[in-house]
Amino acid sequence: KEHQLASGDVSEYLSNPINAYLLVKRLTSDWKSTENLMDDQVSKDAIFNMTEIKKFMKTPTDEDLTGAAIALIRLQDTYNMDTASVAKGELMGVQYTTQLSANDCFELGRQSYYNQDFYHTVLWMTEALARHDRESNRTDTARWEILEYLAYSTYMQGNVQSALDMTDELLELVPDHKRALGNRAYYINALEKGIPQGQMVQKSDYDTLQKSEREKYEMTCRNDMSPPASVMSKLKCRYVHKNNPFLRIAPLKEEEAYPKPRILLYRQAMDDSEIEVIKKLALPRLQRATVQNHKTGELETVHYRISKSAWLTDAESEIVARVSRRVEDMSGLTTSTSEELQVVNYGIGGHYEPHFDFARREETNAFKSLGTGNRIATILFYMSDVLQGGATVFPSLKLALWPEKGTAAFWLNLHSDGEGDKSTWHAACPVLAGSKWVSNKWLHERGQEFHRPCGLRPSGED
Repeated sequence: KEHQLASGDVSEYLSNPINAYLLVKRLTSDWKSTENLMDDQVSKDAIFNMTEIKKFMKTPTDEDLTGAAIALIRLQDTYNMDTASVAKGELMGVQYTTQLSANDCFELGRQSYYNQDFYHTVLWMTEALARHDRESNRTDTARWEILEYLAYSTYMQGNVQSALDMTDELLELVPDHKRALGNRAYYINALEKGIPQGQMVQKSDYDTLQKSEREKYEMTCRNDMSPPASVMSKLKCRYVHKNNPFLRIAPLKEEEAYPKPRILLYRQAMDDSEIEVIKKLALPRLQRATVQNHKTGELETVHYRISKSAWLTDAESEIVARVSRRVEDMSGLTTSTSEELQVVNYGIGGHYEPHFDFARREETNAFKSLGTGNRIATILFYMSDVLQGGATVFPSLKLALWPEKGTAAFWLNLHSDGEGDKSTWHAACPVLAGSKWVSNKWLHERGQEFHRPCGLRPSGED
């Protein structure tokens, strides 16, 4: 049934993060359970066929299952969605057809437990328990299994009495459960002697961001914060030619998104045919996106940037070269020292937490190998619309730029004296539903001496 549903429109089916998570789960943990049930000769032939298929067809791994579960929980946190709503397929007020079963919720709780994220373990095991009671004979997950994870995680959240009550319920179902018997004795001892309870762990304790920073970031992603009317009312849009002969014939559609730092949007900056060529060139090369370690200068994958990226040069396609010329027209800067065009795809829960594009003063090894100085400017092309989520946000400005296919965003990362502009701290919010395609050019200082001369006064940035 699911196969028929997905085959109708694969990309639309997988644009729902719950469908994407469940597909990975079916092909990992569910498939292992299925294999354990297959012990006759016909089944052995089927397992052999599947083993052969896996040799040439990429299938999800346990690591993919962990990643899919973490992505769904990230969406839950960022968009402030309660567990019951997500389980019934309601994402930010939009009801989808797919729901999570008790077993699906149990797997989300178990993945959280393996990551020692007891806060989310409690949320999802509680939902698994509620759904288990409603599903009665239609679930494979035993009630005692849910109670085992839930009791210990509740203890780790600081509630020993509730943990003891759940353990007693578990022992009614499985009286000789050794670990539960040991835990029960420990909980009773802890209550009698007043031993400090398990440490209360909130979701923010696992974040690299400070709590206030994360709240600003998530609120901007949800559009719960926006710049004041006194700022927005002064923004303008215009046709611009910048004394460029070509642009006098084909002026740019420029729209101000923020006055200081000056963030600009260029509408219809990339057409559909160009987008398709760029995506086609990038698709075979997409790999897990990396960031540069500011201490070593080496590229590495990190949990705060989840996406796939590829790099395209001007030499390999006239379309890519045309985009570079357009960047020069928009920015008034040269692309001769820029980085290659980076094409990025954000899938289920794909995001990039708040960061600066420029290297800070202490990051001495950043961009050293390029020999072109710091990143002076960023231009970001949106190559798809996104159903829900996926905004580019500037939390300190309370500003969100929502993806619109063909639009480009431009901002300067450095003040005119070369110091980084800290108000350009920005992020790519998680994609809630859909798939997000962007491409970007990072322009560097070298070669811009006459395009953007140094200012005569310091910027005052610390």
